[in-house]
Amino acid sequence: MGDSPSCTILQKTCNVLNLTSSYSKPLSSAMKISIAMFFLCLAFSLAAQNPPPRSISASRLDGRVLSVDGLLNEPAWQSAVWQNEFTQYQPVEGSDPYQQTSFAVLFDDNNLYVGVRAFDSCPDSIVNRLSRRDDPDGDLIGIEFDTFNDGRTAFAFIVTSAGVKYDFVISDDGAIEDPTWDPIWWVKTSADSLGWYAEARIPLSQLRFGNNHSDGWGLQVGRQVFRKQDMSLWQSAERAKNSWVSQFGRLNGIEGIEPRRMFDFTPYVVARTERFKKDPENPFRTKGQRQDISAGFDSKIGVTSNLTLDLTVNPDFGQVEADPSQVNLSTYETFFTEKRPFFIEGKNILSFPLMFGDGDLSTESLFYTRRIGRRPHLNPDVADNEFYEMPEFTRILGAAKLTGKTSDGWSVGLLESVTSREFADIRNHQSDREVEVEPLTNFFVGRLQKDFNGGNTWLGGMMTAVNRNLRTDDLDFLHKSAYTGGLDFVHKWDNKTWELNISSYFSHVTGSERAITETQKSWGHLFQRPDATHLKLDTTRTSLTGQGGKVTFGKMGGNLKFMTAVAWKSPGLELNDIGYMRQADNIFQVFWAGYRIYKPFSIFRDFNGNFNQWTEWNFGGTLINPGANINLHSNLKNFWDVHWGINYNGRTIRTSELRGGPALKTPASWNTWWGFGSNNQKKLTLGMNGSLNRSFENHYRESEYVNLSVGYRPTKTLRISVTPAFSHQHNSLQYVNTAEVGNITRYIFGTIRQNTVSASLRVNLNLTPELSLQYWGQPFIASGKYTDFKMITNSMADNYYDRFRNYAPGEVVWNTESEVYRVQEASGLQYTFDQPDFSVKEFLSNLVIRWEYQPGSTLFLVWSQNRKAYHNDGSFDFSRDLGRLFGEFPHDVWLVKFSYRLGR
Repeated sequence: MGDSPSCTILQKTCNVLNLTSSYSKPLSSAMKISIAMFFLCLAFSLAAQNPPPRSISASRLDGRVLSVDGLLNEPAWQSAVWQNEFTQYQPVEGSDPYQQTSFAVLFDDNNLYVGVRAFDSCPDSIVNRLSRRDDPDGDLIGIEFDTFNDGRTAFAFIVTSAGVKYDFVISDDGAIEDPTWDPIWWVKTSADSLGWYAEARIPLSQLRFGNNHSDGWGLQVGRQVFRKQDMSLWQSAERAKNSWVSQFGRLNGIEGIEPRRMFDFTPYVVARTERFKKDPENPFRTKGQRQDISAGFDSKIGVTSNLTLDLTVNPDFGQVEADPSQVNLSTYETFFTEKRPFFIEGKNILSFPLMFGDGDLSTESLFYTRRIGRRPHLNPDVADNEFYEMPEFTRILGAAKLTGKTSDGWSVGLLESVTSREFADIRNHQSDREVEVEPLTNFFVGRLQKDFNGGNTWLGGMMTAVNRNLRTDDLDFLHKSAYTGGLDFVHKWDNKTWELNISSYFSHVTGSERAITETQKSWGHLFQRPDATHLKLDTTRTSLTGQGGKVTFGKMGGNLKFMTAVAWKSPGLELNDIGYMRQADNIFQVFWAGYRIYKPFSIFRDFNGNFNQWTEWNFGGTLINPGANINLHSNLKNFWDVHWGINYNGRTIRTSELRGGPALKTPASWNTWWGFGSNNQKKLTLGMNGSLNRSFENHYRESEYVNLSVGYRPTKTLRISVTPAFSHQHNSLQYVNTAEVGNITRYIFGTIRQNTVSASLRVNLNLTPELSLQYWGQPFIASGKYTDFKMITNSMADNYYDRFRNYAPGEVVWNTESEVYRVQEASGLQYTFDQPDFSVKEFLSNLVIRWEYQPGSTLFLVWSQNRKAYHNDGSFDFSRDLGRLFGEFPHDVWLVKFSYRLGR
């Protein structure tokens, strides 16, 4: 090897010293030694600050054939260039690893081959745990390639010592990992008295790269020794840096290969049968069963070596786990995570977040994939003697998605999808009719980003469009078209320590006067609020336009980090045709500071402390919500993890609490949360999380929540976990109903005591890395009992008790015959409202046997069951309610899904 940079610097230093001594007065020996030592330390300091990246050369196979068996005993491996000298990344950065590792890289015209020798002085202690793909457990090794040479994007291939694959795409220099990417590759592992070994074959068609591969690729290789939670890396990296991919080493020598275009075509067929309770009165349920069979296909086509087109026709997601049960009494739409494979793979390239952080605000985005294939919008009106049946979800006729990154730094994401017209079939025993409940709809999403400045700067844009074919007046409450668009700019400097992020976006929706009026009056906008002087309801409008944006600035590298930010959404912003937005008409300011300790000390392996402060206004200048929190997180030296936090929320102005009425002032409150998790290396693991919420004024709102997690792994192939949870909430100002009598409006509230019990049971049995059985079941019981009914009198009064008046005894009477509450005020005003009490019981379960009989080809056997019961008594008795739940007749679905991959 040539001179190291430190030698070069030292030579220059010596020359300077000689020059100086030739024309200066003589220096004492001590001074000369001091100066020499000073420059020597400076030289080594400069060299340490900018060490050159490590590099390794791949060797060409030249026609030799490798069998991927995990043994690494072929001659090609013996003559390959091997490298070792890994350094520890966790827990003590830069120290010697707990065990030594070496690796080599080979290639031919079509594949990369990676061999890893994971030496272990105690091979009997290697943790071999079988699990499903992308859910690694135990000892593992991984290799990551930056094939674009952009310092931002990488493809990761990881395997556990038991042979379980874990693969993902890294973007934004490590800030985002997308584990939904499932390339076709082969890997085998083996073990002996010296440790364990992995051998992988990665087809070049599964990687994206340009014609400049002769310049080399970025490379990182890592290993985890599970029993010590020791992570070591081939190319050393600093945890305090706001980067990952840009710290990679180099893979050289890959020459004479051509970018490959993938082509995968995977047809599938699904057979389904359902069993449910017979109902001779219901013409849809007289037999208590139904069957159907369907078919479709998925395809991946390499348009270029860097761009991939994904196609799906008549997709079926019957193997996907159901959404967990919830009771939502707020004005915010429940956010559900995406689980459908077509939409989760590569979703990060189609992301345009509106806000920041990782809490509830982080879910808001221009594109929310669950809008495509959602439940139909219309619930039809039926007569007392009629029954109806309608699809649970809108059928997706087809979808196409183009994603990738070009060699000159353009990231591309395009999605096009068409969903079907859907109808509710309405029948009685004499006649039947159809009502359209969802129109034919086209969805389009386009995203572009361009890298500059070595990946430190990028500029991007996004456009979305929703167009509906509205044929009936029943559906004219929907927007005929909805368009959104945005621009975002990010710049990082000082080795990505500092970051500036700016984005701006707009929306424009069109439709009938009814559609735009309903949008203005929806809980996310509330233009009709009588106290909102900056808003005006216009019932003649046929379009609505809004805008929003954010600016964030912060120091994201080092031990001390901080960020200050502001985000805004104008009153007219409407994104929920294809995006997700909780509420418009707000300006949100936040300041965050955090301190990280990466080096173990005392009882801690690492430590993470954060402070957050926020303030929210609306566009009328009203202070909505001031608050702050402190939270602490740590992983301990005994491998337990703990966290704790406390929130303060000042007096809050809730603009949607009266569902279109004036804003309601609610008391300040505090809440604390905590949790711990035990050492996950053990067969038996425990975890617990809890929270406590209290108001400062008169116990307006208080709640408690506790969640326990118990996991047990009796063998390396089986894991059982159960997660029971309980919550109790007492709220003396819970919205019940709005009554309008002439020009008088009454906002009716009550005191609710709500109890919720749930438990998730999971059983994961992995017979091989390719054959698994997974079971998930969740009983859910929630009840809410309302008492102390009251009406709002002065919603913004300073005194809590001046904001409402309790109904006097005898003013509210339950009418058994009509099953409503009848109100007769002392003034003589009369009105009614429905019984708000509820008791919801639901059981959801899903059993999936999955066999990937060859890479990309799978067989699914699925059994799903749900049981539902509802009562409006509001009482809570766990044993009684559980008995009622499992006394309900189940709805069972069995399906078989067979797919076969054709491709290269």
